[in-house]
Amino acid sequence: MSATTTAGPGPAPRREWTREELTELFETPFIELVFEAQSVHRRHFPPSQVQVCALLSVKTGGCPEDCAYCPQAARYHTGVDAEPLMSPGEVVAAAEQARSEGATRYCLGAAWRSAREEELGEICEMVRRVKDLGMETCATLGMLTAQQALRLREAGLDYYNHNIDTSPEHYAEIITTRSFADRVETLEHVRRSGLKVCCGGIVGLGESREDRVGLLHALAALPEHPQSVPINRLVRVAGTPLAEQPEIDPLEFVRTIAVARILMPASYVRLSAGRETMSDELQALAFMAGANSIFAGPRLLTTPNPEPDRDEALFARLGLQREPLPA
Repeated sequence: MSATTTAGPGPAPRREWTREELTELFETPFIELVFEAQSVHRRHFPPSQVQVCALLSVKTGGCPEDCAYCPQAARYHTGVDAEPLMSPGEVVAAAEQARSEGATRYCLGAAWRSAREEELGEICEMVRRVKDLGMETCATLGMLTAQQALRLREAGLDYYNHNIDTSPEHYAEIITTRSFADRVETLEHVRRSGLKVCCGGIVGLGESREDRVGLLHALAALPEHPQSVPINRLVRVAGTPLAEQPEIDPLEFVRTIAVARILMPASYVRLSAGRETMSDELQALAFMAGANSIFAGPRLLTTPNPEPDRDEALFARLGLQREPLPA
């Protein structure tokens, strides 16, 4: 079998994983774990192809939530000021630029507790116009009602992102202004509307390995596996409660990627926030462990991201190709 082919989809993904099984996976010798994850990956995706996504903050700052990692929370002094919602024209111009740089998927982010009814119409117009560029669309707007999810689906949105962030047990240590159950409720509205689910979490929040087990177990136990699973590495921002949090061990981060790939074999597993401080070698290990999507562009909402030329050089060194635009 050549290095650019896959062996077929194999059996249907499991959803009845136990936490004990996940703990055993995390404890697997590193080389064996990465080999298993890469083997699973090749059964579902071209092994050297990476989906390139772009993310734009269409409404920045002023969020009333208290997520301990977030520089957009109004209660923290991080230098991020509240800004008004961008216009559809501004968003389309930014999407066109991202497409010219190789992005095939475009995500719109707004710093809200929940989607604002009076501005949802403008978001829907942004979605329609980005879809007209031939790109996949995603939005992350906070909590949604069932009707709002349907409106976004009717506008042509492909994915809705709503991360659960961490394990159910560790969640209240990171966020108190909305519950874990609130997040799961929004995910159910998204799934029932027919939108694809983008849902993952953040590692490096001071959680234990058992919490990383709990995060991935909660994702894999959803009624359907999320079609997209972003794994973020904490970006420590001055002014947030987690600004001085010690960095997670790089190999533990790769283990998390590998276990996510094994649990959710047909999902995109995305290297999301935190790539700016990852070495090329760490990113290469993450791709070997089954990551097959990245956010490109110099910023992720309000935090730094690798410049396009650095990603171009990394792809060339590793022999990676960008996933083509959707047909």
